[in-house]
Amino acid sequence: MTDRSNRARRGRTAVPYAAMGARSLTTATAVIAAVAMTAAGCGKSHSSPQAGDKAAPSTGKLPQTTTYTTVKGLGLDTAATATDGTVVHPKAAVPVSATAGGSPVAVLPATQLDGPTWVPVVETKPGWDRVLLPSRPNRSTGWIPTGKVGMDTARSPYQIKVDTSARTLTLTRSGHKLGTWTVAVGAAKTPTPVGRTFLLASLAPAQKTFSPLILPVGAHSETLDTFGGGPGTVAFHGWPSASVFGKAVTHGCVRVPADALKKLSEVPLGTPVVVTA
Repeated sequence: MTDRSNRARRGRTAVPYAAMGARSLTTATAVIAAVAMTAAGCGKSHSSPQAGDKAAPSTGKLPQTTTYTTVKGLGLDTAATATDGTVVHPKAAVPVSATAGGSPVAVLPATQLDGPTWVPVVETKPGWDRVLLPSRPNRSTGWIPTGKVGMDTARSPYQIKVDTSARTLTLTRSGHKLGTWTVAVGAAKTPTPVGRTFLLASLAPAQKTFSPLILPVGAHSETLDTFGGGPGTVAFHGWPSASVFGKAVTHGCVRVPADALKKLSEVPLGTPVVVTA
């Protein structure tokens, strides 16, 4: 992948890049909470796609790439190493193609779960970026034209690594380790999916639940099509009992200690996540 600094390029704008802050969830946006709480290993509310994720301007009949959708005909990411942290945010819905310059097969909306869509770049060609996507199947990638709509570009200095065998989560910033924590991961029948993904959203439930913050990623359970009525989205979140840490007991989510969750709350959207077995 071409190495790039946080500079403006044709069709895009370099922007200040920092933690986005958790979205507070009210009754009016309870469906957003549901996607996180019905994620693999989370709660048991029921959900339907959020209105903002169901439609985007000028999409025609192309499917949107969101945590609720399955998009066929795109490539899969096979790498297991972290990206260089380059992330992009389309200011409007942008077409997604299986190849650079190819016909669109989907649309990447400008928002996800009531927040801005930030996705990691894994490859570049003149006028095109190949990005990780939040839809099924896991590790889906697609090419977006950088000059098609306004595009913000930035670089996250953070990397999140989860080792499901060691049951640890490690957070680094600019190559410096901020901490390693013992966590709970997916059980044998509902494992945490491996591969590269990214931090999709940051959600703060308005009512007290098992975690003050839920951080969905762009991956789903490989064994559960749905969970509690939701799309089986995997997330990082806290847990009220420390007895689960170091165990494989979840439905796919990664349960983390309170201090790890606090550190993760500072991580900006789009930050790459690498999960290994």
